[in-house]
Amino acid sequence: MDIRIYHETIYTYPSPVFLNPHQVYLKPLQRDYLTLRDYRVDVFPEPLGISERFSLEGNPYFLIWFGSPSEELRIILHAQVECRPFNPYAFVLDSRFLESVDMGRDVPFRYESEESLLLAPYLTQSGVPELTAFANGHLTSADPLQFIGSLNAALYSDWEHLIRLEENVWPPEHTFHQKKGSCRDLAWMMMAMLRNLGIASRFVSGYAFNPDLEEGHELHAWVEAYLPGAGWVGLDPNLGLLTDHHYIPLATGYHPSRTLPVHGSVGGDRLVESILSSRVELVQTGLK
Repeated sequence: MDIRIYHETIYTYPSPVFLNPHQVYLKPLQRDYLTLRDYRVDVFPEPLGISERFSLEGNPYFLIWFGSPSEELRIILHAQVECRPFNPYAFVLDSRFLESVDMGRDVPFRYESEESLLLAPYLTQSGVPELTAFANGHLTSADPLQFIGSLNAALYSDWEHLIRLEENVWPPEHTFHQKKGSCRDLAWMMMAMLRNLGIASRFVSGYAFNPDLEEGHELHAWVEAYLPGAGWVGLDPNLGLLTDHHYIPLATGYHPSRTLPVHGSVGGDRLVESILSSRVELVQTGLK
């Protein structure tokens, strides 16, 4: 399956501003099922320089710097990706991780010490007891795959799914009590539940291609949970499913703020408000 991606982001300012260096996270991440066939990022105004770098968490990004003031910043992604069929259940869990599960502990899941050290940012607990209690209600066996599957399905069936255009992410406890939220709100809440029970999780920003949609595509958000032996396993609480080849990730992070497509600021001694508009088009162009 070949997918053409067009993603336009425009920031408009009330008067010319000096654009400080920006970081742009709009390059699809490497995945076994995904091949990047064509890729280009256009930036207006024309920058003085562009350099591809990698973030602390391994995300590719473009560092872009400018030379003159502008009333607009326009960033356009053009990409062509090949997505091959992918079975998200094709893994074998590490037996040591399975044997370490203790449902009698407050935190039933536990990693090896070296893994725990590396996963520390992805294990930060929320401290909200309601989230822990809800997650515990779906821990009916020592099987971590059964647990995350049950929790994922519950968030899909029990929460109303919204499209919110605001940039902020609701706190997990707010989404929990509202019983509704956008894809990023539900993902952030699910991460809190997983972490409270000891399963490392990270936030993923990217695209989810729905072949039944002709329009209405937007950036999507989901969760990846770390299961030894399987690695990072994608979970989409908006559909109650493990993620497959229809998902094209752009960035992952221990916090949603680290996965925004564009990071940057404008110069000057006063707060400048901008108007943000964006458009995403995903079009299937061929079958493989």
